[in-house]
Amino acid sequence: MNIDTKLSIHAALEAGSRAGIPQPSLNRLPQYHHYLAELNSKGISRVSCSLIGTDLNLVPVQVRKDLQYTGIVGKPKTGYSVPELIQAIESFLGWNNVNEAFLVGAGNLGTALLGHERFSNFGLSIVAAFDADPEKIGQWIHGKAVLPLEKLADLAQRMSIHLGIITAPAEFAQAIADEMVRGGIQALWNFAPVRLKVPAHIIVHNEDLYSSLASLSWKLARRYRVPIQQDGGFH
Repeated sequence: MNIDTKLSIHAALEAGSRAGIPQPSLNRLPQYHHYLAELNSKGISRVSCSLIGTDLNLVPVQVRKDLQYTGIVGKPKTGYSVPELIQAIESFLGWNNVNEAFLVGAGNLGTALLGHERFSNFGLSIVAAFDADPEKIGQWIHGKAVLPLEKLADLAQRMSIHLGIITAPAEFAQAIADEMVRGGIQALWNFAPVRLKVPAHIIVHNEDLYSSLASLSWKLARRYRVPIQQDGGFH
């Protein structure tokens, strides 16, 4: 799953919760969107659940159920209008409303996210970065200023920032989350390998890169029948 897909899932969590959409269905909506955008670029104006299912290796009945959460209804025999279906998915996922965000942790990962130009296509605009390292404060990274962490809460309140991104080391993540919550931030996209303790109303999406790598390594090892050590390494 690429970073754009993960972002779109995160952006849809609150809307999906209100709509009662199951997480697997929510995970598939960005996949449909990417597929439909490709069809649209080829001038294909209509599509059926059967065709989507065949091309994406999914059961057509499941595709139909997933798409129903967006509120769109297909027509018998003719299926869906591709442009209308794209718009329905974008509206459901909230991509039509750009969310401004603060990022904390201007290291390698934070720098990569700050430079990711396609975020604007998925409803996200990182407007500023924060760090506690004096050597990083005052720098500009991909056109974004790096500010002192102690200014985050006040600026978040003044600018009505509701989304925070944590790319700092695990030992600092909880303190950063506390500062974000103090500033009125409602949703956290957490890349630090730690589970955050936040009030019940705060939305948290944990991006566990290490778990993903462990899963990938395990599957690769099984494919080539490489014995796996108890600690997760290879013999």
